[in-house]
Amino acid sequence: MALQDDAATATPGDVPLDSLPLTRMHLFILLVCALGFSFDLAEIAFGGILSAIFSAPPNAIDPGELSWLLAAAYIGAIGGAPVLGWLADRHGRQRLLFWSLVIVTVTSFGAGFSPNFEVLILFRGLSGFALGAYPPLMISFMTDIFPAARRGPLVLGAVAIGYLGPPGLIFFVHGLGAEMPLGLAAWRWAFLIAGTGAALCAVLFRLVPESPRWLMSRGRRSEAAAAMARFAASPRVGRSMAAKPVAEDMPAAASMSQSAFVRSLAFLIVAYLLMPWATVGFSTLSGAVLVEKGINPHDSILYVGVSTFGPLIGTLIGGFLVDRVERRSALVLLAIGMGVLGIVFALVDDPVSLMATGLLFNLLVNLFTPVIVLYAAEMFTTDRRAQGASWGWAANRFGSALVPLALLPLLHAQGPLAMFGVIAVTLLAFVAVVLAFGPRGGAGRAVA
Repeated sequence: MALQDDAATATPGDVPLDSLPLTRMHLFILLVCALGFSFDLAEIAFGGILSAIFSAPPNAIDPGELSWLLAAAYIGAIGGAPVLGWLADRHGRQRLLFWSLVIVTVTSFGAGFSPNFEVLILFRGLSGFALGAYPPLMISFMTDIFPAARRGPLVLGAVAIGYLGPPGLIFFVHGLGAEMPLGLAAWRWAFLIAGTGAALCAVLFRLVPESPRWLMSRGRRSEAAAAMARFAASPRVGRSMAAKPVAEDMPAAASMSQSAFVRSLAFLIVAYLLMPWATVGFSTLSGAVLVEKGINPHDSILYVGVSTFGPLIGTLIGGFLVDRVERRSALVLLAIGMGVLGIVFALVDDPVSLMATGLLFNLLVNLFTPVIVLYAAEMFTTDRRAQGASWGWAANRFGSALVPLALLPLLHAQGPLAMFGVIAVTLLAFVAVVLAFGPRGGAGRAVA
């Protein structure tokens, strides 16, 4: 086959991944990444459940302790994302995705069996070490291997499947209610299920080939040829589509200069620091906002669960549009929409309006998140892709750790409108930074 011949003669700057036809191997990788992402997202979204459970009797705890519980996973990610990203650029995307899921397995079981609140916070922090690294590593891996003309829809397809995780876990907890199978509360069972799922995904990642593009960047030509041969042997499920050339304001050389890397990273860090006040603030504190509005914790979990279907619906639709709009323009439009919906959510009180607004807000948030992570991955060359995307994501996790510490006391002291006012201001700042300093992005284009 021609693809096998290409693999045999490939050089570090000439791996034909951007012009490959879609194969069953691509789809298998998509499904494995998506399954792992579903448990990653479920663990992160679980903050919304914990904020509702521990905000009202009989489980109410001090707001300061609750803030630390909600922030713990993000604090862990501040260190985990850059460390695992650095390791992924040196030892391989597939290998580090496997080990991140092993860490999630161990720490999720630790959280599920935690004997006290302090140990629960500890294991949430340790889980965050891996949870924070998985999204940028996954999208760096998919950016490496998916054909350029199909990259956006395929990445959003994986993300859409991943979005099944949060509602599944949330409705499981809601369904159990006060029941305690085997003497364990519903929230403990949620951690155990997430840990089991992460273990299954880790096993599946052992069946996935390493990125040929990354292997060539490390000079491992024979291994890259073998990985390409696995794609060649896989049945095609789509025709080849020509990739657009690299955009003028995106890196085109095989390796970025240090100054170009630092400039791109500085922009990304600022953008990522501004992002979580909306994306994390809503998902993590929505349960607490509902309780503040006088809705009981059991119904709050139901409302949070309904709102999590928005991402699945929106991402499936967005997959058809993601490469038709510049990444920068898409991010600006989504940020403005989130700002408007956040203020509306703060103002309404009836159940239908709360669920509808929450669903739409989550729809935009979870279109926004994969687009910005894909935007970040395309901003760097292969030799720095995981490292750059992960450092940016670490900045996001740092901002995410601050969100509950700052917004939860503000919510209790000043109410939902003040909290969403802060969110709206950070979104406006994000729009200004992206328009002033952001490149157009690599929608449908080849990557270096």
